[in-house]
Amino acid sequence: MVFIAIVVLIGCYFFFKKGKKETNNIAIELPSHWHTLLVSNVLFYKKLNSNNQLYFRKRVFSFLNSVIIESVSFKLTELDKLLVASSAVIPIFNFKNWNYPNISTVILYPDYFNEELDFSKNAEKRIIGGLVGNGRFEDQMILSKKALYHGFSNKTDKGNTGIHEFVHLLDKLDGTIDGVPTLLIKNNNIAPWIDLMHTKMEAINNNVSDIRKYGGTSKEEFFAVVSEYFFERPKLLKRKHPELFEMLEDCFGSKHTA
Repeated sequence: MVFIAIVVLIGCYFFFKKGKKETNNIAIELPSHWHTLLVSNVLFYKKLNSNNQLYFRKRVFSFLNSVIIESVSFKLTELDKLLVASSAVIPIFNFKNWNYPNISTVILYPDYFNEELDFSKNAEKRIIGGLVGNGRFEDQMILSKKALYHGFSNKTDKGNTGIHEFVHLLDKLDGTIDGVPTLLIKNNNIAPWIDLMHTKMEAINNNVSDIRKYGGTSKEEFFAVVSEYFFERPKLLKRKHPELFEMLEDCFGSKHTA
Protein backbone atom coordinates (compact mmCIF):
# COMPACT_ATOMS: atom_id res chain seq x y z
CA MET A 1 0.00 0.00 0.00
CA VAL A 2 2.81 2.40 0.89
CA PHE A 3 4.63 1.50 -2.34
CA ILE A 4 1.49 2.28 -4.40
CA ALA A 5 1.09 5.64 -2.66
CA ILE A 6 4.73 6.52 -3.40
CA VAL A 7 4.30 5.61 -7.06
CA VAL A 8 1.17 7.80 -7.28
CA LEU A 9 2.98 10.73 -5.68
CA ILE A 10 6.01 10.38 -7.98
CA GLY A 11 3.75 10.15 -11.03
CA CYS A 12 1.84 13.27 -10.02
CA TYR A 13 5.09 15.14 -9.33
CA PHE A 14 6.50 14.48 -12.79
CA PHE A 15 3.16 15.22 -14.43
CA PHE A 16 2.90 18.61 -12.76
CA LYS A 17 6.59 19.33 -13.37
CA LYS A 18 6.10 18.60 -17.05
CA GLY A 19 3.07 20.88 -17.11
CA LYS A 20 5.12 23.69 -15.59
CA LYS A 21 7.81 23.36 -18.24
CA GLU A 22 5.28 23.44 -21.05
CA THR A 23 3.44 26.44 -19.63
CA ASN A 24 6.63 28.46 -19.29
CA ASN A 25 7.99 27.69 -22.75
CA ILE A 26 4.94 28.05 -24.98
CA ALA A 27 3.68 31.44 -26.12
CA ILE A 28 -0.09 31.40 -25.79
CA GLU A 29 -2.41 33.37 -28.05
CA LEU A 30 -5.76 33.63 -26.29
CA PRO A 31 -8.99 34.45 -28.16
CA SER A 32 -9.93 37.98 -27.11
CA HIS A 33 -13.66 37.20 -26.88
CA TRP A 34 -13.10 34.58 -24.16
CA HIS A 35 -13.02 37.37 -21.60
CA THR A 36 -16.53 38.51 -22.53
CA LEU A 37 -17.91 34.98 -22.45
CA LEU A 38 -16.31 34.19 -19.10
CA VAL A 39 -17.37 37.46 -17.45
CA SER A 40 -20.95 36.83 -18.58
CA ASN A 41 -21.11 33.20 -17.50
CA VAL A 42 -18.56 32.40 -14.76
CA LEU A 43 -18.97 34.38 -11.53
CA PHE A 44 -15.69 33.08 -10.11
CA TYR A 45 -13.86 34.56 -13.10
CA LYS A 46 -15.79 37.82 -12.96
CA LYS A 47 -14.65 38.42 -9.36
CA LEU A 48 -10.94 38.06 -10.20
CA ASN A 49 -8.69 41.02 -10.89
CA SER A 50 -7.39 41.52 -14.42
CA ASN A 51 -4.09 39.71 -13.84
CA ASN A 52 -5.82 36.68 -12.36
CA GLN A 53 -8.39 36.72 -15.14
CA LEU A 54 -5.57 36.46 -17.67
CA TYR A 55 -4.06 33.63 -15.67
CA PHE A 56 -7.47 31.90 -15.56
CA ARG A 57 -7.80 32.12 -19.35
CA LYS A 58 -4.33 30.61 -19.76
CA ARG A 59 -5.33 27.72 -17.54
CA VAL A 60 -8.50 27.25 -19.58
CA PHE A 61 -6.40 27.24 -22.76
CA SER A 62 -4.06 24.62 -21.28
CA PHE A 63 -6.97 22.40 -20.26
CA LEU A 64 -8.64 22.60 -23.66
CA ASN A 65 -5.38 21.62 -25.32
CA SER A 66 -4.87 18.56 -23.14
CA VAL A 67 -8.40 17.14 -22.70
CA ILE A 68 -10.79 16.09 -25.45
CA ILE A 69 -14.37 17.36 -25.12
CA GLU A 70 -17.00 15.49 -27.09
CA SER A 71 -20.77 15.82 -27.42
CA VAL A 72 -23.55 13.33 -28.06
CA SER A 73 -26.67 14.30 -30.02
CA PHE A 74 -25.82 17.98 -30.29
CA LYS A 75 -23.12 20.24 -31.73
CA LEU A 76 -20.57 21.58 -29.25
CA THR A 77 -20.35 25.34 -28.86
CA GLU A 78 -17.39 27.35 -27.65
CA LEU A 79 -19.26 28.21 -24.46
CA ASP A 80 -19.81 24.50 -23.77
CA LYS A 81 -16.05 23.99 -23.84
CA LEU A 82 -15.31 27.08 -21.76
CA LEU A 83 -17.73 26.00 -19.02
CA VAL A 84 -16.22 22.51 -18.86
CA ALA A 85 -12.73 24.01 -18.69
CA SER A 86 -13.81 26.53 -16.05
CA SER A 87 -15.20 23.67 -13.94
CA ALA A 88 -11.76 22.10 -14.08
CA VAL A 89 -9.73 25.26 -13.45
CA ILE A 90 -11.67 26.65 -10.47
CA PRO A 91 -10.72 23.90 -7.95
CA ILE A 92 -7.02 24.04 -8.91
CA PHE A 93 -6.78 27.77 -9.60
CA ASN A 94 -4.44 28.36 -6.66
CA PHE A 95 -2.21 25.38 -7.49
CA LYS A 96 0.25 26.80 -9.97
CA ASN A 97 0.73 24.67 -13.10
CA TRP A 98 -1.45 21.83 -11.89
CA ASN A 99 -3.33 19.68 -14.38
CA TYR A 100 -5.44 16.54 -14.12
CA PRO A 101 -3.42 13.40 -14.90
CA ASN A 102 -6.55 11.25 -14.52
CA ILE A 103 -8.77 12.70 -17.23
CA SER A 104 -8.42 12.46 -21.01
CA THR A 105 -11.98 12.97 -22.27
CA VAL A 106 -15.13 14.78 -21.17
CA ILE A 107 -18.33 13.62 -22.84
CA LEU A 108 -21.29 16.00 -22.80
CA TYR A 109 -24.85 14.74 -23.09
CA PRO A 110 -27.73 17.14 -23.61
CA ASP A 111 -29.69 16.18 -20.48
CA TYR A 112 -29.54 14.15 -17.27
CA PHE A 113 -29.01 10.39 -17.42
CA ASN A 114 -29.45 7.27 -15.29
CA GLU A 115 -27.11 4.70 -13.71
CA GLU A 116 -27.27 2.51 -16.80
CA LEU A 117 -26.02 5.44 -18.87
CA ASP A 118 -29.25 5.35 -20.84
CA PHE A 119 -29.62 8.84 -22.23
CA SER A 120 -32.78 8.26 -24.25
CA LYS A 121 -35.76 10.53 -23.66
CA ASN A 122 -37.90 7.69 -22.31
CA ALA A 123 -35.31 6.35 -19.85
CA GLU A 124 -36.48 6.22 -16.24
CA LYS A 125 -34.76 7.86 -13.28
CA ARG A 126 -32.65 10.23 -15.37
CA ILE A 127 -31.40 12.27 -12.42
CA ILE A 128 -27.59 12.08 -12.76
CA GLY A 129 -25.84 15.25 -13.89
CA GLY A 130 -22.28 13.96 -13.95
CA LEU A 131 -19.99 11.09 -13.16
CA VAL A 132 -16.32 10.17 -13.15
CA GLY A 133 -15.75 7.00 -15.12
CA ASN A 134 -14.26 3.71 -13.99
CA GLY A 135 -13.53 0.49 -15.83
CA ARG A 136 -14.11 0.99 -19.54
CA PHE A 137 -14.82 4.64 -18.80
CA GLU A 138 -11.55 5.16 -16.89
CA ASP A 139 -10.04 8.63 -17.43
CA GLN A 140 -13.36 9.86 -18.79
CA MET A 141 -16.00 12.14 -17.34
CA ILE A 142 -19.63 12.28 -18.42
CA LEU A 143 -21.55 15.51 -17.87
CA SER A 144 -25.06 16.66 -18.58
CA LYS A 145 -24.98 19.93 -20.52
CA LYS A 146 -28.18 20.96 -18.78
CA ALA A 147 -26.62 20.39 -15.35
CA LEU A 148 -23.36 22.08 -16.39
CA TYR A 149 -25.16 25.26 -17.46
CA HIS A 150 -27.42 25.28 -14.42
CA GLY A 151 -24.37 25.22 -12.15
CA PHE A 152 -23.05 28.44 -13.68
CA SER A 153 -26.34 30.23 -14.37
CA ASN A 154 -27.78 29.95 -10.84
CA LYS A 155 -25.81 32.50 -8.81
CA THR A 156 -27.71 31.96 -5.53
CA ASP A 157 -27.55 28.21 -4.96
CA LYS A 158 -24.57 26.31 -3.54
CA GLY A 159 -24.14 23.78 -6.31
CA ASN A 160 -22.12 23.31 -9.48
CA THR A 161 -22.10 19.90 -11.14
CA GLY A 162 -18.95 20.54 -13.17
CA ILE A 163 -16.92 21.57 -10.13
CA HIS A 164 -18.36 18.61 -8.21
CA GLU A 165 -17.03 16.09 -10.72
CA PHE A 166 -13.59 17.65 -11.02
CA VAL A 167 -13.28 17.65 -7.23
CA HIS A 168 -13.88 13.88 -7.41
CA LEU A 169 -10.86 13.71 -9.73
CA LEU A 170 -8.74 15.61 -7.20
CA ASP A 171 -9.94 13.20 -4.51
CA LYS A 172 -8.92 10.33 -6.79
CA LEU A 173 -5.30 11.51 -7.19
CA ASP A 174 -4.18 9.43 -4.19
CA GLY A 175 -5.73 6.34 -5.79
CA THR A 176 -9.15 6.34 -4.09
CA ILE A 177 -12.24 8.52 -4.16
CA ASP A 178 -13.02 8.48 -0.45
CA GLY A 179 -13.56 12.07 0.65
CA VAL A 180 -10.03 12.31 2.06
CA PRO A 181 -7.78 13.89 -0.61
CA THR A 182 -4.44 13.18 1.02
CA LEU A 183 -2.51 15.09 -1.64
CA LEU A 184 -4.41 18.27 -0.71
CA ILE A 185 -4.82 17.95 3.06
CA LYS A 186 -1.84 18.34 5.36
CA ASN A 187 -1.08 15.21 7.36
CA ASN A 188 -1.90 16.84 10.68
CA ASN A 189 -5.30 17.90 9.32
CA ILE A 190 -6.46 14.49 8.08
CA ALA A 191 -7.83 13.25 11.42
CA PRO A 192 -9.58 16.58 12.20
CA TRP A 193 -11.01 16.59 8.65
CA ILE A 194 -12.46 13.08 9.09
CA ASP A 195 -13.96 14.02 12.47
CA LEU A 196 -15.48 17.21 11.07
CA MET A 197 -16.80 15.35 8.05
CA HIS A 198 -18.61 12.81 10.25
CA THR A 199 -20.10 15.60 12.39
CA LYS A 200 -21.35 17.56 9.39
CA MET A 201 -22.74 14.46 7.68
CA GLU A 202 -24.67 13.57 10.81
CA ALA A 203 -26.16 17.07 10.87
CA ILE A 204 -27.15 16.74 7.20
CA ASN A 205 -28.84 13.41 7.80
CA ASN A 206 -30.66 14.81 10.85
CA ASN A 207 -32.01 17.68 8.73
CA VAL A 208 -30.24 20.36 10.78
CA SER A 209 -27.84 21.60 8.10
CA ASP A 210 -28.07 23.84 5.04
CA ILE A 211 -25.55 21.62 3.21
CA ARG A 212 -27.18 19.76 0.34
CA LYS A 213 -28.61 16.39 1.41
CA TYR A 214 -26.54 14.50 -1.16
CA GLY A 215 -23.52 15.38 0.95
CA GLY A 216 -24.82 13.06 3.66
CA THR A 217 -24.86 9.95 1.47
CA SER A 218 -21.10 9.18 1.61
CA LYS A 219 -17.77 10.73 2.52
CA GLU A 220 -16.74 11.16 -1.11
CA GLU A 221 -19.98 12.96 -1.95
CA PHE A 222 -19.67 15.12 1.17
CA PHE A 223 -16.27 16.40 0.04
CA ALA A 224 -17.53 17.16 -3.47
CA VAL A 225 -20.76 18.81 -2.24
CA VAL A 226 -19.08 21.09 0.32
CA SER A 227 -16.44 21.99 -2.28
CA GLU A 228 -19.24 23.20 -4.57
CA TYR A 229 -20.58 25.25 -1.66
CA PHE A 230 -17.07 26.64 -0.99
CA PHE A 231 -16.57 27.89 -4.54
CA GLU A 232 -20.14 28.99 -5.20
CA ARG A 233 -21.05 30.72 -1.91
CA PRO A 234 -17.82 31.24 0.07
CA LYS A 235 -19.14 34.07 2.25
CA LEU A 236 -22.18 32.06 3.30
CA LEU A 237 -20.10 28.96 4.02
CA LYS A 238 -17.67 30.98 6.11
CA ARG A 239 -20.52 32.44 8.15
CA LYS A 240 -22.46 29.22 8.69
CA HIS A 241 -19.57 26.72 8.85
CA PRO A 242 -16.37 28.59 9.79
CA GLU A 243 -14.36 25.48 10.71
CA LEU A 244 -15.35 23.73 7.50
CA PHE A 245 -14.54 26.86 5.48
CA GLU A 246 -11.08 27.05 7.06
CA MET A 247 -10.39 23.39 6.30
CA LEU A 248 -11.40 23.82 2.66
CA GLU A 249 -9.42 27.03 2.35
CA ASP A 250 -6.32 25.14 3.48
CA CYS A 251 -7.20 22.27 1.14
CA PHE A 252 -7.60 24.41 -1.98
CA GLY A 253 -5.08 27.09 -1.08
CA SER A 254 -7.82 29.56 -1.78
CA LYS A 255 -7.18 33.27 -1.71
CA HIS A 256 -9.95 34.29 -4.13
CA THR A 257 -12.18 37.23 -3.31
CA ALA A 258 -15.46 36.01 -1.86
